[in-house]
Amino acid sequence: MTDDVKRKFRNALGHFATGVAVITTCGQGKSPIGITVNSFSSVSLDPPLILWSLDKKSDTFALFNSVDHFTVNILREDHREISNQLAKQGDHSLEGLAIRKGSNGCPALEQALAHFECDVYARHEAGDHIIMLGRVTHFEYSEDGRPLLYHRGGYQGLAVGNL
Repeated sequence: MTDDVKRKFRNALGHFATGVAVITTCGQGKSPIGITVNSFSSVSLDPPLILWSLDKKSDTFALFNSVDHFTVNILREDHREISNQLAKQGDHSLEGLAIRKGSNGCPALEQALAHFECDVYARHEAGDHIIMLGRVTHFEYSEDGRPLLYHRGGYQGLAVGNL
């Protein structure tokens, strides 16, 4: 696929609105890190499984490919700064962010709309990405707040009220 066709394919995929999440983990003897993703999805209720995908060229790939646990943090609409910070190559430190240690040992963002603490259930090669399946061992959510959304290359708001 040419670079032009890849860009057009990516633009077409961008027409699907997604939520924004930060995946956090900490490796043995390493500082906790987080990475922004919009590839989060539910998979199964029994057992409780979720998935997300990670580019094999990511500077976080080696760590996420070696850990046994991670936490998915669903961002609130006012978390654009956190999303932007953790989306940058080489800047995945959680320093300065309000976090707490989850029951799986991974950090959780205090103000996230929801948290899903996971054990790695499986990893699957998928082209230039790896699909991470997580078995949810604990979750929490807030009834208040709206999600941070991403659509056509930018953040979007959720309309208030029903259609």
